[in-house]
Amino acid sequence: MRAVAQRVTRARIRVAGEAVGEMGAGLLALVGVGKGDGTDAALELARKLVHLRVFANAEGRNDLSLLETGGTLGVVSQFTLFGDARKGRRPSYFDAAPPEQAEPLIEALVVEVRSLGVPVVTGRFRAHMDVELENSGPVTILLDTDRCF
Repeated sequence: MRAVAQRVTRARIRVAGEAVGEMGAGLLALVGVGKGDGTDAALELARKLVHLRVFANAEGRNDLSLLETGGTLGVVSQFTLFGDARKGRRPSYFDAAPPEQAEPLIEALVVEVRSLGVPVVTGRFRAHMDVELENSGPVTILLDTDRCF
């Protein structure tokens, strides 16, 4: 699984003009599921997001996680993270998991994050979403359970 995690002061996820998720300070994660991913990858990514130390401590050093700051995690499913644009101008999504595989893994990630005590807001799977966010820093981290980067 892959994620682009951005530290935010606020974020809103809308579907057809309706707000389906709103949050204050925390992380907004765009999450993609690959064909070879399973439950272990979802749980690993959930734990990584919850424990990622990208929030400032009293000295201003990024040393705190969502657990320590009481922040929220926003999760937006995004298969395009597996887009391969190395050849031509149209990305190939061959390595992206089909929706039937991806949706339960996104849900497993959300359930795990909640079980760790972090509030979660989500988008709507397979919907066209408008994501509005205010980056803080900006801090943007790329994560991949296969450790591609």
